[in-house]
Amino acid sequence: MSKRAVLLVNLGSPDSTSIPDVTRYLREFLGDERVIDKPAQPFRTFLVNQIIIRKRVANSAHAYEQIWTERGSPLILISQSVRDKLAASLDADTPVYLAMRYGNPSIASVMAQIAADGIEELLLFPQYPHYAMSSWETVVVKVYEEAARLAPQLRVECVQPFYQDEDYIEALYAVSAPYFEKPHDLVLFSYHGIPERHLRKADSSHAHCTIVKDCCTTCSPVHSTCYRAQVLTTARLLAARAGIPAERSMVTFQSRLVGEPWLSPYTDQTLRELPKQGKKRVLVLCPAFVADCLETLEEIRGEGAEIFHEAGGESFEQIPCLNDQAPYIDFLAKRVRNWLASRPR
Repeated sequence: MSKRAVLLVNLGSPDSTSIPDVTRYLREFLGDERVIDKPAQPFRTFLVNQIIIRKRVANSAHAYEQIWTERGSPLILISQSVRDKLAASLDADTPVYLAMRYGNPSIASVMAQIAADGIEELLLFPQYPHYAMSSWETVVVKVYEEAARLAPQLRVECVQPFYQDEDYIEALYAVSAPYFEKPHDLVLFSYHGIPERHLRKADSSHAHCTIVKDCCTTCSPVHSTCYRAQVLTTARLLAARAGIPAERSMVTFQSRLVGEPWLSPYTDQTLRELPKQGKKRVLVLCPAFVADCLETLEEIRGEGAEIFHEAGGESFEQIPCLNDQAPYIDFLAKRVRNWLASRPR
């Protein structure tokens, strides 16, 4: 029988909050051509290293300091717990590995370990519910590159974006339901932003995205690679499952860079305007992240709450991500067991 294993991959984190460690992390992250894809080399390298990182590194290091724990990065710690709990729920002969796209443990080092352990079949499970070239795609491409380099005999199968999977929606609901019961005026679904240009770039037909009216809600095969269509679907399905009326929910986008249009409306601007509209009790959910991280803990729970309260908001709560809670572990385990059952012995 083939030796089979699972590989979970998430974004990553600096090794510490020190300026050198944060600089190394940002250099790897922002140097990815699927994250910042313009301008062309060598100007992109100059832009990242000499302009963007120099301007951002001190602020980024300070932001990480706000969420860092005694044991380290929340994202890494949560991801390790997810790995351990998933492994405990599976048979002992199906090991679970964990890698990060940027930082440590690196995909290259973990793939080397997988090869050394004699794994023959691998289920790659990107920890991204939605497709984007700067998240899901870059993970998948990197894993396949390292597999070809280190273990060409290894058979790798990849879990596709699970943004509308019934079990994923149910897991989101199970974790969020206690918060939905609290008094609130609005549920804000805040997703990580991407440049609008990335939507058009991912449209293989070159005839749908931003061209067809209501393109994200008009059924099309290109939605398989349309980030905006997928996040809108997740928000719609979760709102329906939770019984949240359309007028009491909203989708926004966070974490943008200046220089070109990004997906809107923007979360920070929206939080500033909501109290003026009489919406002073807000719940914020970040379904694009399966684990709490800098973007949810510092940007939303910290900075977002401050913006909202300064604008006159009264009640603000960031609903935790799926993290290592049982509904998410059950979702992962079910998908892995289905994969194992489908493999010939």
